[in-house]
Parts: sequence; structure tokens; C-alpha cells
Amino acid sequence: MVPTPNSDTHIAADHTAISRLLSKVLRHEPEMIGIQLDSQGWVSVDGLIRAIERTVRTAGASKRLRTLPTVTRDVILAVIATSDKKRFSLSPDGKRIRAAQGHSVEVDLGYAEMGPPAILYHGTAWSNWANISKEGLTPRTRHAVHLSTDVDTATRVGARHGPPLILIVAAAQMYADGYTFSRSDNGVWLTRVVPVAYPSKWTDERGPSS
Repeated sequence: MVPTPNSDTHIAADHTAISRLLSKVLRHEPEMIGIQLDSQGWVSVDGLIRAIERTVRTAGASKRLRTLPTVTRDVILAVIATSDKKRFSLSPDGKRIRAAQGHSVEVDLGYAEMGPPAILYHGTAWSNWANISKEGLTPRTRHAVHLSTDVDTATRVGARHGPPLILIVAAAQMYADGYTFSRSDNGVWLTRVVPVAYPSKWTDERGPSS
């Protein structure tokens, strides 16, 4: 059967709902569905599916869970394949899944330290600039500061909270000064903190940010 535009839209909406749930339980609240991540954030795909099914059937399950589309291995693989930011990683044997980065629960993702590009970008809300200009970039509830290799990605991230503020981070200089970097499976650069000396406002052909 050839999908119609309406069925395509429905499938996309289903994938979005499942992706949001996976992000929540694999990054922040595994206990929400009664799973436990290992030390590197992995969980069995089959175990994850069983936990979701069990939670959905539990009395008092939220409407968000009760209306969730059926989660199968094929659906999870489709969500992974179509994720615009490649949020999730599969183990080489295909048996385990984890979030690529963005955790607030304690995990060690095991990414190797490596030297970053000369500059990286960070997108945030303009309302954060006052604090950033005094304290630099900190991970807040997450394990690391997330940095992008391109302005467009940083802009999309920053735009989640209104007009975006794009910062240039002197990453190579940070690395030379002894700060460590790693890169996640989906290409996001990670560092523990960006001290105030290293980020600056990005300017483009339209002139300086104000």
C-alpha cells in the first residue's frame, strides 16, 4: 500500500510521540517505565519495549502513555533512522539502545577525548546572555555543554526558547588551555564547561548582534 499524505503525517506524529518518550526515559527518567540504564546509558531494546507495554497497561497511566502508538522493534528502528538530530544510538549488535547525549541521570557515555575544530557554536535564548557573560556556559542539569559545528544547528537549538542567541566558542584555544572535549555518536561536541573567556556573540552579514 502506498502511503497517502495523511498516513505519512500520522506516522510522523506517532514517531514524534515515541521519540519524546524515549528521550524522557533514556535521558532523564528511566524509572518512569521501570527500567534501569547501565553505567553507559544502555538498555535492552526488548526490555525497553516490554517496560513501555507494561507501563501503558498500568492502572492510572497518563493519557500521554495510554494514547501512545504501539511500540515495536521496527518502530523504534524507524524512530532512530528518522530522528533529525540522531538522538539515539544502537549498540553494534543491535540489541541495546541509548540516548546519544543530553542525560541528566548519572551515566558515563565513554566517548573518547579528542581535539575539537577551531570554533564551535552554541545556541541559547537571549535571556541567558546576562548570566553567560558573567559565568560562561555551564551544563545546568545535564552532564555537559552541547556545541555544534554549524550555525544552522545552533540556531535551531536556540530558537526553542524564542529569538536565538548564537555564540562562537573558541574551542581549539580551550583545548590548548587544557579543557577536554569529546564528540557524541550524532556529532554533537561535549565539554564540561565553557569559561567566560571563550564564548562570544556571533555576527553575520547583517551586522553585529545587539
